[in-house]
Amino acid sequence: MASRLPKLLFFFLLLPVALGLAGWQGWAWWSWATAPIDPVEDTDEASAAATDPVQIQISQGTSGQQIGRDLEAAGLIRSHVAWDMWSRWQDLQQDVTYQAGTYALSPAQSLPEIARQIRSGEVLQTAFTIPEGWTREQMAAAFEERGAFSAQAFLTATQEVPRDRFPWLPQELPHLEGFLYPDTYLLPAEAVTAEGMRDLMLQRFEAIALPVYQQGNSEFSLLEWVTLASIVEREAVIPEERSEIAAVFNRRLAEDMPLGADPTVEYGLGVTQTPEQPLTLAQVNTPSPYNTYINVGLPPTPIANPGLPSLEASLAPPPTEYLYFVARYDGTHVFSRTLAEHEAAQARIRDAIDGINP
Repeated sequence: MASRLPKLLFFFLLLPVALGLAGWQGWAWWSWATAPIDPVEDTDEASAAATDPVQIQISQGTSGQQIGRDLEAAGLIRSHVAWDMWSRWQDLQQDVTYQAGTYALSPAQSLPEIARQIRSGEVLQTAFTIPEGWTREQMAAAFEERGAFSAQAFLTATQEVPRDRFPWLPQELPHLEGFLYPDTYLLPAEAVTAEGMRDLMLQRFEAIALPVYQQGNSEFSLLEWVTLASIVEREAVIPEERSEIAAVFNRRLAEDMPLGADPTVEYGLGVTQTPEQPLTLAQVNTPSPYNTYINVGLPPTPIANPGLPSLEASLAPPPTEYLYFVARYDGTHVFSRTLAEHEAAQARIRDAIDGINP
């Protein structure tokens, strides 16, 4: 019995040291496994070649364990075992849910940083800008070129008027031209549906444009306001001229004069004039609900999707002494009080163009 005491004493003395050493080794491993991958220190790792972001897609329903294996295989974390341990520890504190999507992750991020990004759903996004004055057709073509969805899908979606979710949309609206707010949108890398994009643009109109109208005490109905703004948008090239162009159109409306706006004729015929191919007299004389040379008043719908500056300029146009304007070759306009002044301005511009292109 006496001979065994030294051995037991030695064991109890050694046990804390062994436990401490094991704990230190465990902590060292954990620190290594959860730390960012250093391309200098970890030259023997395949993932150490770069720390640039890596795109990784997580499908709906993928388990947390599988996500860890995928991250390790992509060289984003050192150990899927550490990932599993981290996930279980997080589960003890809160219900952990990893969000599906495409992520841009880097080996320079720690394991907890990567886990937090996937839990919070910070998916990869791309910026997509819709210029002011684009039509539904132009938007549709751009979305198809971008690979988001087909042009026809967007045209079909915007032919529908989801008044159940957007009750402020005019009752007589046949399609959504004019109410698809032009802006820069951050879109997730996953495929966006045409309906989802449509609703996103209507939400942006509701948040930005609609309050301007509601607070403006305009004499125009919502549809009239957006329609006028769409014509101003297509006519104005110089921002400083928006207000004057809107004022001229407003005065012509008040005096029951045709607006005489080329963009409305183009929209009705589905054509786009260029300096080399301007509208012909036959086209200007072609009957159409959108022909504002023939018809008095506004066309039945907007002809484009105006931005906020054109909407603001058209809300309550100021008084003006002008009744006419004509575009110069540089995009600016000559404003005239009388038809005689207007015709003289047209002649000067034609002569200038003939001088440049004899």
